[in-house]
Amino acid sequence: MNKSKIKICGIKDIKTLDCCIEKKINYFGLIFYKKSPRNIDYDNASKLVRYSLNKNISPVAVFVNENLEDINNFIKKLKVNFVQLHGNENNDYIKFIKKNNDVNIIKSISIKSNSDFKKIHTYRDSDFFLFDYKPDNSELPGGNARSFEWSLVKDIKIDKPWFIAGGININNIKEIQKFAIPYGIDISSGVEDKIGIKNNEKIKSLIELYEKK
Repeated sequence: MNKSKIKICGIKDIKTLDCCIEKKINYFGLIFYKKSPRNIDYDNASKLVRYSLNKNISPVAVFVNENLEDINNFIKKLKVNFVQLHGNENNDYIKFIKKNNDVNIIKSISIKSNSDFKKIHTYRDSDFFLFDYKPDNSELPGGNARSFEWSLVKDIKIDKPWFIAGGININNIKEIQKFAIPYGIDISSGVEDKIGIKNNEKIKSLIELYEKK
């Protein structure tokens, strides 16, 4: 695989989703975390999921330490096939979701040093991993426009597909390939005018650059 799949996270409207479909983006993230400026309510999320049907793009429902009963209700109502857990959820939490739903789980792991990759072994039932910048206590769990040291992924050995996230934009997306070709690249702040407001021209420009040889 010479190119990573692309996920744009924090989609909130049809126009942005249309742009993602046009540029053949593989995944779009719907954030169900009320503290996030990218939060979306169920009704709007449901419209986007229905709109995306049969359009070669997969919705990903993103949760942060959500109540298990609530997350099960969301999954069943939205009928999504991918769920991203971006909080402190453990493997029992993942097993419970998978026992009750036919979904793929993407578990985020915050990275600051090599030792953080050891957490992979504690999430045996996750289907994918997502490596992101490790926030401090004053920051959001994700979408902070900050990167971890990508050279840390250069020699990691993982038996599951993984995404890289955190501060990825048009100025640095090509840098990732110096260290690895991950299964997926997760982008949010790098295609925004301000937090939570996506810019379709930035999406187009970033994807066009990424696809250049």
